[in-house]
Amino acid sequence: MNNILIHPTYFPSISHFVAMSQADSITFEMEDNFQKQTNRNRMYIYSPNGIQLLNIPIKHSKEAHQRTKDVKLETAFDWQKQHFKSLEAAYRTSPFFEYFEDEIYPIFTKKHTFLMDLNLESMEMVAKCLKMKLEYSKTTEYFHEATDFNDLRILANGKKDTATFESYTQVFGDKHGFLNNLSILDLLFNEGRFALDYLKKQVLQFTQSKVLS
Repeated sequence: MNNILIHPTYFPSISHFVAMSQADSITFEMEDNFQKQTNRNRMYIYSPNGIQLLNIPIKHSKEAHQRTKDVKLETAFDWQKQHFKSLEAAYRTSPFFEYFEDEIYPIFTKKHTFLMDLNLESMEMVAKCLKMKLEYSKTTEYFHEATDFNDLRILANGKKDTATFESYTQVFGDKHGFLNNLSILDLLFNEGRFALDYLKKQVLQFTQSKVLS
């Protein structure tokens, strides 16, 4: 049985969805401490100028350690509008942006309080677009070593996620070449209804010799 433990992140990387599409069961880590400069509050897209980071501003706690599920979003900046504008600039001419636009747009208008709620909603929405069944459980305590799972929490740290996948056609591929393992939105907007088949065919392999096949 391939029972994975994984972090809910903001419109996750393709590697997240490769793992989830091939898992027998999915458990989301809910008890970890928030770590800066990870994909918990960021995603990478393919802009006209190449790779672009979209980062969610958060309210910083005075406490030394704060659980990710307790992290609140910063509402002083209209970051949602900026993120959607960036997605439009990147994918308006992609084959499937307009097809999925009405599904995705509401996330960028809804006022979430907590980062975790936004992340979970973004993942559920993408799964719906992919027509991928997404059933999951949540952790109730934190384990540094999760021996009962295929521990894929490392995927939330983009620097440690070195997975490489088959290339597919990207909007600005002729200009900048293929960019690997971006946000799942890149695959969705470019491959549409074929995206789920692509995910199920990939092999997730990265440093530390962890393989999901």
